[in-house]
Amino acid sequence: MQAPEISLCSCSSSPPLHHPSSSLGSPNHHSGDMLSSLMSDGGGARETHPHPSHHHPSPQNGLISSTIHARQLLISCAELVHCGDLPAADRAIAILSAAASPCGDSTERLIRQFCRALSVRVGRVSPSADSLGSLRSSYLSFNQISPFLRFSHLTPNQAILEAVDGHRRIHILDFDTYYGLQWPPLLQAIAERSDPSDPPFIRITETGSDLEVLRRTGHRLQNFAHSLGLGFQFHPLLLHPTSTSLNFTTSPFPLHPGETLVVNCVLFLHKLQKEGGSRDLQAFLRTIRAMNPSVVTVAEREASHNSPNFMQRFVEALDYYMAVFDSLEATLPPTSQERLEVEQVWLGQEIEDIVGGEGGGHERSERWENVLRDAGFSSLQLSTFAVSQARLLLRLHYPSEGYQVELVRDSLLLGWQNRHLFSVSSWR
Repeated sequence: MQAPEISLCSCSSSPPLHHPSSSLGSPNHHSGDMLSSLMSDGGGARETHPHPSHHHPSPQNGLISSTIHARQLLISCAELVHCGDLPAADRAIAILSAAASPCGDSTERLIRQFCRALSVRVGRVSPSADSLGSLRSSYLSFNQISPFLRFSHLTPNQAILEAVDGHRRIHILDFDTYYGLQWPPLLQAIAERSDPSDPPFIRITETGSDLEVLRRTGHRLQNFAHSLGLGFQFHPLLLHPTSTSLNFTTSPFPLHPGETLVVNCVLFLHKLQKEGGSRDLQAFLRTIRAMNPSVVTVAEREASHNSPNFMQRFVEALDYYMAVFDSLEATLPPTSQERLEVEQVWLGQEIEDIVGGEGGGHERSERWENVLRDAGFSSLQLSTFAVSQARLLLRLHYPSEGYQVELVRDSLLLGWQNRHLFSVSSWR
């Protein structure tokens, strides 16, 4: 049986992907309307078209002579911080920051973000306090200009579509996916495979820490689902932003008889790891396992940013974000304001959490696989179509040769220049 397919054109202005044996490749204006509504709602992010192979000139100042040199300088600054030599650390950070232009190449921009994070760690500057509007705008820009978030949505969606194919009542329990951007392509795919006279009913329970954002997300998704002729219900589940665990003993969301349950954990498990440690993470996973979902989808950054050793965490983060910044530079023109916004707000906040705080909770896919198996889950092999679709996403929309997709064990990894950056897997 041919696997059901998710359209790559959903929620994007990119040209549609055509599959000869499927109607899912037809142009999709509904998903574009959904994204336009989100961006105009307090707005911010602009639709962006990536450009391949853009390069900035190498830094011309004498201090930052190469990427390798810059890396060593940052590590030296971090060692001063780690050893408690704050006067020397302050001087080194100030000199390195002054030598790196905020509008320079990717190495200089990366230096500025890490210097700021080190300054936060030693208490010389206050932690970032970006507004919700700025965070939303930078997230939407990140979704538009790089393949990382789209990959983290597209591949889980394909696994979900295959798991619910033919089912009449579907319940998606979604943990903290920002603004619901993942769901319009899936709803579109389900609608196009359904009998219009008897469409399936979709229920989404979505968690978050801001009830108003959840309500707006639910309203947009409901309007979108109804435009497709789908039965739809949205249930917001508010989690306190400082909560270190999820207590499901009181069943905060109802499970209805006859529903096919799907659990989506896209860029979420690391938050439990960071806030509550392995005990809360295991308790959460055991609770989810007891619900007997048809599929659990997991997407995470492919990095170990959870070490209690500051220097190990710093070097791992430095190498990881060096690859991310380099990929954005190769994908976008030098004058891209969207890239600067993403680097300074969204990625800058991530770097600050890891370096300025006590870690981001990120682990490599092998660690997540062990955690999920310990909780009683078994991995599901991603379909051949899901893998080829991820590769096609890169070829159509991000033509720079540096992006790579690789299947390792049962996890699909997206990387840049042989450095794995994001992983996706599915479980039952």
